[in-house]
Amino acid sequence: MRRICVLLAAVTLFITSCKKAGDQKLALGDWLGKLEVSESQLLPFNFTLSMDENGKYMMEMRNGEEVIHVDEIKINGDSLYIRMPIFEGHFSGTFTETRMQGDFIEEGKERSVPFTAFHGIKDRFEVDKDATVNISGIWEAYFDVNTQNEYPAKGIFMQNGNKVKGTFRTKTGDYRYLDGVVTGDSLKLSAFDGSHVFLFMAQVTDSTLDGTFYSGRHAVQEFLGARNEAFELPDVDSLTYLREGYDTFNFTFPDTSGKMVSLSDPQFKGKPVLVQIMGTWCTNCLDETRFYVDFLEKNPQLDVKLVALAFEYAKTQEKAFEGITRLKDRTGADYPILLAQYGTSNKQKANEKLPMLNHILSYPTTIYIDRNGAVKKIHTGFNGPATGEKYEQFKKQFAETIRELAQEESKISAD
Repeated sequence: MRRICVLLAAVTLFITSCKKAGDQKLALGDWLGKLEVSESQLLPFNFTLSMDENGKYMMEMRNGEEVIHVDEIKINGDSLYIRMPIFEGHFSGTFTETRMQGDFIEEGKERSVPFTAFHGIKDRFEVDKDATVNISGIWEAYFDVNTQNEYPAKGIFMQNGNKVKGTFRTKTGDYRYLDGVVTGDSLKLSAFDGSHVFLFMAQVTDSTLDGTFYSGRHAVQEFLGARNEAFELPDVDSLTYLREGYDTFNFTFPDTSGKMVSLSDPQFKGKPVLVQIMGTWCTNCLDETRFYVDFLEKNPQLDVKLVALAFEYAKTQEKAFEGITRLKDRTGADYPILLAQYGTSNKQKANEKLPMLNHILSYPTTIYIDRNGAVKKIHTGFNGPATGEKYEQFKKQFAETIRELAQEESKISAD
């Protein structure tokens, strides 16, 4: 009898413990996340937790004007799992009501970054001094300085008091919506969008930048900048082109149903075609995809075909197609996205799949082809909404190019 009583007590204690664990909740409201990009540097990012009418947690991550909605949040006891809305990255760890701890994991890239998060903190960076400089304006910058990989970038910033927003444009795209501060003569900027983990730290004067760029835990680059309102990057329509000896562009890759698709198929014959070289892991590609989806929805009169070639990090074909399907579902892209490569996004290997190009310099790259199959233009990279005026210029130029390809006289909406 005594043994039975002890057993019942143990079962009761177990059930009570499970109930307590199951009752664990996350505090709603403002949170500050921190990603460990080095032993001495933490990248901060802001997010808000809320709960819908069904008791499901919802998350909004913010970078400047960008808001990223996350709806895949699972808790079990004190364990936490948060999946990014399109990209494969996810948070995995433990939590209390006001604290999270664990890792941000991207399995396809074999990357992991430790993270913590704290409830009730609104400020992205601590400000211990008023700004002694104002960096608003245009900057000529160079990254990976004094190495064979050095490359130019255009800094575009707006400062209000201590607060700074803006981005760096490169010839292959932009470094997202950067959000941060100037405290004294120190510039601190960060962006976390569910894929890219970007932290910029620099000493600044009225005319110079001297800093370090952390891309997750896998890359660190030194950069220098100088104020230059007239600075411009190379023409993005001249960087990639057809090799000598090629006068057409073609491919054959499978779609999500396993069907092999070629540019020579009847569905493309006699029609203008845009070929988007991209990856589901690429945030600039996501910006571009959203732009294309929106443009085609607003211009249904255009007889233009769009097809994307995906170069994926995913280690298996199944996982790669899963990522493509997820992207299509989340963005509403109803055009074919073909699997060109999986296991790596290496650009040299990508070139082997598309030997008619001189090189694939950037994801994304878009190839504009007219009704006769002639390549009219190849646009390298994509400068998204974070680039402001440059993005507006692109939209107008894109509409004009499509009008020429489609030989369409009616009004085309680029807004």
